[in-house]
Amino acid sequence: MVKVNENYLKLKAGYLFPEIARRVKAFQEANPGAPLIRLGIGDVTEPLPEACRLAMKAAIDDMGRHEDFRGYGPEQGYAWLREAIARHDFQARGCAISAEEIFVSDGSKCDSSNILDILGEGNRIAVTDPVYPVYVDSNVMAGRTGDADGQGQYGGLTYLPITAANGFVAPLPSTPVDLIYLCFPNNPTGAVASRAHLQQWVDYARSNGALILFDAAYEAFIQDPDLPHSIYEIEGARECAIEFRSFSKNAGFTGTRCAFTVVPRGLMGQSSTGEQVELWGLWNRRQCTKFNGVSYVVQRGAEAVYSAEGQLQVKALINFYMENAAIIRRELTAAGFEVYGGEQAPYVWLKTPAGIDSWGFFDQLLDRAHVVGTPGSGFGAAGEGYFRLSAFNSRANVNEAMTRLRALGT
Repeated sequence: MVKVNENYLKLKAGYLFPEIARRVKAFQEANPGAPLIRLGIGDVTEPLPEACRLAMKAAIDDMGRHEDFRGYGPEQGYAWLREAIARHDFQARGCAISAEEIFVSDGSKCDSSNILDILGEGNRIAVTDPVYPVYVDSNVMAGRTGDADGQGQYGGLTYLPITAANGFVAPLPSTPVDLIYLCFPNNPTGAVASRAHLQQWVDYARSNGALILFDAAYEAFIQDPDLPHSIYEIEGARECAIEFRSFSKNAGFTGTRCAFTVVPRGLMGQSSTGEQVELWGLWNRRQCTKFNGVSYVVQRGAEAVYSAEGQLQVKALINFYMENAAIIRRELTAAGFEVYGGEQAPYVWLKTPAGIDSWGFFDQLLDRAHVVGTPGSGFGAAGEGYFRLSAFNSRANVNEAMTRLRALGT
């Protein structure tokens, strides 16, 4: 009989967001008339920017002409998109990143999992706690961890708690690690990292021969001009970091699928025999073997993000969602909740009322307010007692949800 990958059996529960969907479905079946408002999954609600839509429509017309038709594109992405990304997102901020070092993909969630294909077993792995579940679950599935304990923490992983007690600043590991997952602005807490904080991480990685996997999916929501948007704004980061970016949240591409990963030339790993190996070449081979590229139409839409019109329209989207976040912060604070985040990121992280755990608060909001959020414990043991609300929704829904939450009190 066919053998299964038993590492999947270590996953003690369903992936967080499908579990939320399961509970919501059960509630809707029992309460078919309940007017639900979803502030849980970070999915956008506003239409794609007009510049992107027009570019995609023109690209569809290209596909209808023999002289402009595209079949398979480059696995790394079309040069014109990679060059636009390099110029606007990195070189404009003083980062020495070239188009050659950018790999266009269908999602940073995919890339942050697929990157394990080029990284060997035996790496000591550090994750923040709470953490975006993909980082942990993909390592479990790949056999890079032991079993989970009673708190859901997996053997073989080093957990770095980020809580109100430490200002949501990720502490350096007390013992050496090889692979470090960092996400700033942070999902789920909405916390940010200063230049000094990231410099500490880069210095640590260089001193210990470690690799930072830096998820910057929410960098466009940073409001403070003094905060870094990319790990490559930090001296020495090219020697120790891979960065993941996405068009999903800034330009609304969650359903359109376009992202990219930056792998600097000269970034090295080591073989079991001690040979130095360039990670760029391994990732390039991985993509050429397992990925056929993002569609021409979608990449033209992504390219339009960098047009003058696209930049204005994307900024308007970001401002809209950040105003939602400000409303959530203001209303929850007025209602007596202890609130964090929501100032440099589209997520608000709140303390659950005394005596109520995070899944209990999820059920309470669903049952009594018909509002869907995300329980903090789903992001890790240190997330227990916290709850995430997303600013991705219409203004009317955000206002109504806050009215309902304020009626609950704390």
